[in-house]
Amino acid sequence: MHHFRYRSGRLYCEDVSVESLARRFGTPLYVYSQRTVTEHFRNLDRALASVPHLICFALKSNGNLSILRILANLGSGFDIVSGGELERVIAAGGDPRQCIFAGVAKTEAEIELALRRGIYAFNVESEAEIARISRIAARLNKIAPIAVRV
Repeated sequence: MHHFRYRSGRLYCEDVSVESLARRFGTPLYVYSQRTVTEHFRNLDRALASVPHLICFALKSNGNLSILRILANLGSGFDIVSGGELERVIAAGGDPRQCIFAGVAKTEAEIELALRRGIYAFNVESEAEIARISRIAARLNKIAPIAVRV
């Protein structure tokens, strides 16, 4: 399952020499295995197959567009904390309807963007936040999907 291996004293990611990547792109360099990301996602998805579920990758852990594109192509949802992260998901081909918008510092502009893009739900943490989201949704003539975090 791990796609990083030593061969002849050299480190490889899948079938690519990490040394050749470092020469080409410089260091420090982050190298990810598409196969590993795909296998881990599919294993988790299979483990949850007996229950309705949405696997959401947290963009705060890694906002690399290539990683997001891999996950979007696998049908992943995304856990976002800003309008900028929502735009990154969309740029990578992700579906806004599979985004959970968490965090306590959502601006009115970000809430409006998320409502217009049709996100799956806002994670809310206070009555004041619910009221703010509700006010913006009413102005846009939309119903705001929320999940209450306790």
